[in-house]
Amino acid sequence: MDTKSLRSRYEELVVEVNQHNYRYHTLDAPIISDAEYDKLLNELKRIEADHPDWIAPDSPTQRAGAKAADRFEKVRHPAPILSLANAFGADDARAWYERVRKLDERVASAKFVVEPKIDGLSVVLHYRDGVFVQGATRGDGEVGEDITANLRTVKTIPLKIPVTSKQSSVVSVPKYLVVRGEAFIPVKEFEKLNEQLAEAGEKTYLNPRNTAAGSLRQLDPSLTASRPLTLLVYQIVYSEGGEVPTSQWELLQYLKALGFPVTDVAKRFDDIESAITYTETWNKRRDELAYEADGMVIKIDDLNLAAELGFVGKDPRGATAFKFPAREVTTKLLDIRVTVGRTGVLIPNAVLEPVEINGVIVERATLHNFDYIAEKDIRVGDRVLVKRAGEVIPYVIGPVVDVRTGKEKKYKPPQVCPVCEQPVEHFEGEVAWYCVNAACPAQLQRNIEHFVSRGSMDINGLGFKIVEKLIDTGAIKDVADIYTLTRESILEAVTKKDRKTEKEPPGKIADNLLSAIAESKSQPLPRLITALGIRGVGEVSARDLASHFGNLDALSKANADDLQEIEGVGPNIAEAIVDWFKRPANQKILKKLKAIGLWPVSNVGAKGLSPEGKLTGLTFVVTGTLPTFSRDGVKEFIESNGGKVTDSVSKKTDYLVLGENPGSKFEKAKSLGVKILDEAGLKKLAGV
Repeated sequence: MDTKSLRSRYEELVVEVNQHNYRYHTLDAPIISDAEYDKLLNELKRIEADHPDWIAPDSPTQRAGAKAADRFEKVRHPAPILSLANAFGADDARAWYERVRKLDERVASAKFVVEPKIDGLSVVLHYRDGVFVQGATRGDGEVGEDITANLRTVKTIPLKIPVTSKQSSVVSVPKYLVVRGEAFIPVKEFEKLNEQLAEAGEKTYLNPRNTAAGSLRQLDPSLTASRPLTLLVYQIVYSEGGEVPTSQWELLQYLKALGFPVTDVAKRFDDIESAITYTETWNKRRDELAYEADGMVIKIDDLNLAAELGFVGKDPRGATAFKFPAREVTTKLLDIRVTVGRTGVLIPNAVLEPVEINGVIVERATLHNFDYIAEKDIRVGDRVLVKRAGEVIPYVIGPVVDVRTGKEKKYKPPQVCPVCEQPVEHFEGEVAWYCVNAACPAQLQRNIEHFVSRGSMDINGLGFKIVEKLIDTGAIKDVADIYTLTRESILEAVTKKDRKTEKEPPGKIADNLLSAIAESKSQPLPRLITALGIRGVGEVSARDLASHFGNLDALSKANADDLQEIEGVGPNIAEAIVDWFKRPANQKILKKLKAIGLWPVSNVGAKGLSPEGKLTGLTFVVTGTLPTFSRDGVKEFIESNGGKVTDSVSKKTDYLVLGENPGSKFEKAKSLGVKILDEAGLKKLAGV
């Protein structure tokens, strides 16, 4: 871009970012996501960094955020007002615990306090000799805005502490006390406020958080007073001239005794698992809270220990924010691209302007199927609502029709496969569209990837690039051809990029791969059925089919009625199984597998009965890395000998199978008195 065009772009950005600031901070009515805003602001900053002489007086980079930063005095906090690192689910929370436990062994015996993470405006309140003297916003964590006059109008903030003489006799008040809390508007009050505004013909607000923030940044305190603001206090930032509790749980009780409002859903727990369990209960109960909350905070109760753990960047190690599944965000739909699944189904995917959802940058999202696109009238170029809940794949909810410009384009499903360009088929009664070309490179690649995957035949070393080259050279035309590979054909496929290290020669790669292929021939029948990639048949269904029929000969001859005798197999899956075994290309694959001796027989009793063995009636949990068993391998070993494997340790667990680098399950097993075995002990117990 030439200098003149760049200068013009800079001037456009200054106007555009200022407009978005105004909509967000003043009108509380943003029309773009935070990610889109950040992208614009970062572009502006890059230009200013290269051309500092261009910086305009009204550039948003010359302000500390909203317009209120110019209208209010600045306040330097006596200590940093920090944010927390996020945990997206129980595994992340456990990982945080393991990290801090390794840093300090005292964490293993620590207690934990769980509190709500309120989606409001963080405020800092200063008291001298028990009198409220100043209040500020969090700002950048170091410097905030003085909003004392506005905070005085919030009725739940005590102007003097303790608030009664009775409390004065039981608590000691520091000479100088600084506390932190979260100001917010309760959900029901927010709804009432919007109803009142609508009846008066005034503009309504989008969400409680922006409304609370805007209300506290008003120059006229009477306007702030008219808003149903409240707050909850949860931290002492700084104190002088008195003793304060060194336990977070006791601190909450202390703050309550001083007259501050504190949460009534906080609880203290003796171990991290109990804290996580309680936290997870609020995922579905979040709407029971009187306020918007985007998660729960898990804190180490011992505040001295938490402080000694220090920080990672600006995040204190002594607590973590356990985030709830994300709410909806908006972004632009740039394109719709179609991929081909391993069963031939055509999958429409949204290509999005990058947007942050629940701490994750999302650029792709599912559109489910072509009927969904048509029903929702989703068009390329639309601003769309996107949702990501927990670990679920992000998906497009629908278009924001009100902001359409007329340039959006309606979408039509493809008539040919985007990979092999052969005509696609749409079967009556199904929403899916299929590429039925069995030689479609996209399906072959994915079929092989699935076949060799850990949950299927577990052929280590047959990676994406080698498979791609083997297909290109014609060495593999279907999954059965894996077992006819020669050392020479593998060497031809191996490239320098495929080597794990420069010291590993192509010959060693080929030898290791041939060894892994040979070992896979001993995989049990359920693994082979899973590997075949029959539509609707996963690992659980494969085990049931193997248990019921015993071998592939019997399974291949089964009709739909026979298959539906198995629990969990309905008409659609039954028809899919029958159809798979009828296809000539698949029959050819089965013949080739049988010819090379890959034709396992189930070691599980007929008609779905569990096998009897020395582990019958026993429940096992596995943790850590075992010497010879993979995670799936040890599970199959236990189940084939009559045992049961579960994911979590409980009082019902009979044995914990312990490997190297175990997780928190080891500690829990010890605390519950669960018997512990190594791999050798497990085999001995099974009589092997």
